[in-house]
Amino acid sequence: QTMPTIPRVKICCISSLEEARMAINHGASALGLVSEMPSGPGVISLDKIAEIAAFVPPPIATFLLSSKTDVAQIIEQHQYCHTTTIQIVDRLRVGIYRDLQEALPGISVVQVIHVYDEGSLEDAVSISNEVDAILLDSGNQSATIKELGGTGKVHNWDISRQIVEQLSIPVFLAGGLNPENIKQAIQSVKPFGIDVCSGVRTNNHLDEKKLGLFFKNIREIEQ
Repeated sequence: QTMPTIPRVKICCISSLEEARMAINHGASALGLVSEMPSGPGVISLDKIAEIAAFVPPPIATFLLSSKTDVAQIIEQHQYCHTTTIQIVDRLRVGIYRDLQEALPGISVVQVIHVYDEGSLEDAVSISNEVDAILLDSGNQSATIKELGGTGKVHNWDISRQIVEQLSIPVFLAGGLNPENIKQAIQSVKPFGIDVCSGVRTNNHLDEKKLGLFFKNIREIEQ
């Protein structure tokens, strides 16, 4: 399969209309809006998520990051926020993906897979026909305090590459990406999209300089 020359870029942990505008102006095709989490950065209120989602123009996608494991609760969150996409960062415990898709027609469902061993490949393959896309991140759903992303750590890109090669649906790569390693990450994994939070932030704020460098380095890949 031919890879798009430039992967889609999702800027996560957007916390204000100003950050949303900055990310879009630099070329983001998706924004991540983080609801309540057990750990990790970028959490904002559902009111703020709804405000940003309403502001963002198509065709830019807005992702609601939800740590809920009950489909009914995820639906409730989404009906409040109205993002174009739901990103499930934990595993569903109550309900199935189809329940979500039937309740919210036209809304994309993205499942996060935390890459830490070969088992992650099996996880990704097993759900790939039930979701619209998969996002590979560094984290641990089994830790005492769950790490559901936003760790700023890089995981094993060899496993990520295998997942990309085996799946026919879009795969986003996240986890410890920054302006310095983004070229290597894209060339190693060849993902459909990439996702960055802490790598383009300074003191919890989106950093225009880092953001600019991040996009500049991505655009140089296709030369």
